[in-house]
Amino acid sequence: MNETLTHINGIPIHRNFIEKLPYNPHLKNLLRDKRKAGILSEVLFWKQVRSGSFYNIDFDRQRIIGNYIVDFYVKKLGLVIEINGWSHGKKQIYDEERQKYLESLTLKVFIITDFDIKNNLAVVMKDLERFIIEHYGF
Repeated sequence: MNETLTHINGIPIHRNFIEKLPYNPHLKNLLRDKRKAGILSEVLFWKQVRSGSFYNIDFDRQRIIGNYIVDFYVKKLGLVIEINGWSHGKKQIYDEERQKYLESLTLKVFIITDFDIKNNLAVVMKDLERFIIEHYGF
């Protein structure tokens, strides 16, 4: 039986915790560097979701999953949030491989652009609400 994590717009959102995700310890130093970098779009998004401020959902920032460092991860949903900046136009194959890998672990991936976070943050947050309702709501 699925346990309810929270409610969004009156719709119960059910937990989807994925146990024992692969972890590459060799990425720890890179992880520390990425956290210190303070990329503006990540900081803006983090301010919207940290400390359970988005429907009391706990988000992790910069999480190692396999050989990837994802921008944000919601453990209780099995949800990855990736912010794609201008450089991702040149990394399309990498991004597709990353997404296929994450989805092979039964994770859901929500992708946002750096531009949208900086220019349409309210819309991004509504889109995230809809995504969560669509994939985890009952």
